[in-house]
Amino acid sequence: MAQVIVVGGGLAGLSAAHTLLERGANVLLLDKQPFMGGNSTKATSGINGAGTATQQELGIPDNAKIFFEDTKKSARELARDDLIAVLTGRSGDAVNWLQNKFGLDLSKVARLGGHSQPRTHRGSAQFPGMVITYAQMERLEDLAQSTPERVQIKKKARVSKLLKDESGSVVGVEYVHNGQTQTAYGPVILATGGYAADFTSDSLLKKHRPEFWELPTTNGEHCTGDGHKLAMAIGASAIDLEKVQVHPTGLVDPNEPDAKVKFLAAEALRGVGGLLLDNEGKRFVDELQHRDYVTGKMWENGKYPIRLVLNGQASSEIEWHCKHYVGRGLMKRFESGEALAKEIGIPPAQLKKTFDEYNVIAKTKKDPFGKKFFSTGEWKMDDVFNVAIMTPVLHYTMGGLEIDAESRVVGKDGKPINGLFAAGEVAGGVHGANRLGGSSLLGCVVFGRVSGDSAAAYLLQRTGAIAAKAAGRLGVVAGHLESGSGAPAQSQAREEQQTAKGEQTAGKSSGGKGGEFTAEEVAKHNKKDDIWVIVNGQVLDVTSFLPEHPGGEKAILLYAGRDATEEFNMLHDPKVIPRYAPDSVIGNLKK
Repeated sequence: MAQVIVVGGGLAGLSAAHTLLERGANVLLLDKQPFMGGNSTKATSGINGAGTATQQELGIPDNAKIFFEDTKKSARELARDDLIAVLTGRSGDAVNWLQNKFGLDLSKVARLGGHSQPRTHRGSAQFPGMVITYAQMERLEDLAQSTPERVQIKKKARVSKLLKDESGSVVGVEYVHNGQTQTAYGPVILATGGYAADFTSDSLLKKHRPEFWELPTTNGEHCTGDGHKLAMAIGASAIDLEKVQVHPTGLVDPNEPDAKVKFLAAEALRGVGGLLLDNEGKRFVDELQHRDYVTGKMWENGKYPIRLVLNGQASSEIEWHCKHYVGRGLMKRFESGEALAKEIGIPPAQLKKTFDEYNVIAKTKKDPFGKKFFSTGEWKMDDVFNVAIMTPVLHYTMGGLEIDAESRVVGKDGKPINGLFAAGEVAGGVHGANRLGGSSLLGCVVFGRVSGDSAAAYLLQRTGAIAAKAAGRLGVVAGHLESGSGAPAQSQAREEQQTAKGEQTAGKSSGGKGGEFTAEEVAKHNKKDDIWVIVNGQVLDVTSFLPEHPGGEKAILLYAGRDATEEFNMLHDPKVIPRYAPDSVIGNLKK
């Protein structure tokens, strides 16, 4: 069967690819990065969903209508009712799909800023963005190995041009891979992300929001508006490009306060009860307000540094995040309010006054800053605290390519461009003037699935003669995607072979190149041009892998010459090493 080309390997592209396979289409996925995942892996708070099975089990009275109203209020004057209806109306099904198809734990539900109900889903341990994206990524890579006639993945493949036929329909792409320019044919789904790290010569950021040009960003360097520029070059319409979200809580590394790229503090940190305090130890804003509002109040208050403070109860509720941030040097733990007051540079009595006032506010529900939702438990000086310095950061671009409710890219003439679709952050208008926390992953999954549905339908329409054959293949592909016993015997056997193969690789890797090294020997290799780490008893030489690490170089450099097992296991499944960096294993740690 003919293929659909997916450009971008983040969550939107992956969701589109899996949906295409379910609908019987073949997939060619092109990603310019050495590893798929994109910014989706960095999402820390969770994925929104209204009317999900999890909410029903927890007795949360939420539905798509309530979610629609919350989103429309956040989007303000730029609300697109048709797109919001798709986003919110399909949100419950999207979360259920992730749980049912990929066996994901999304059993915890939190209320983030701007939401009238708890609806942001995450699991009990790792960053939800990473867990959700990796689950889809690994499944697609397995399919690329077991059924290469159905799925092809090309990394480090940069699309340079969209190809059109005489009628103006998009019929393929031109891309550069391994130094050679190649072409591929089929309808195209753009899932290339936003432009909040677009510091290039033709920067969309500088053109539309020059006042934000000097701000730090949470985005990877790949977020340079590639999909926008490709589509606009052939007549696509773009909307709301000036709507760039500045997130209030970027984590400041005390060792690199001026770093251009910042790690994002999960919005869930405020959702579980974290307080924002200025340099006088005072609150100045409703911590659960919309992101742009909180950012504005930080700028208006101007009393820096501003700290996000979690007490013992809030810290325990989101313990993994705190432990991760502390491990990276982005958060500090204090054993008492007195120690925290000393860090801020204020008398302990001043901090106690802030806590006492907040306790009264939480009980009476009368906050001068308008806060409506409060976590249980009192703020006391004899408690432990996890604290991080915050700064506003470029985070998300609401503007992008204009799409309709079927994810079809709209041209400057107001009509859909045949054969071209968009999903995720590259698609504009979905979130209006401001995006709600938890809706970025949701937008990727919902519109990834919508674009997959639409592109598959378009493909079948263009190739009607093979529609019947595609329908027959649907059951086979669906079987591949099922995690349970519904897979056909042949598919199951192939997956078992792949699993065995992976285990063999892991087994070989555990012995590495036969060496045994002491911790003292590993410690000598602690420089950027010669870096070893210990993970689960294995010794890894990650020098050549360093620039390609999806989490950035710093994540590895923090553990140069040391045991990184605890941090690694927080974030990764054990099979990550044999799958993505088997050659890095050089031996075992000598006991």
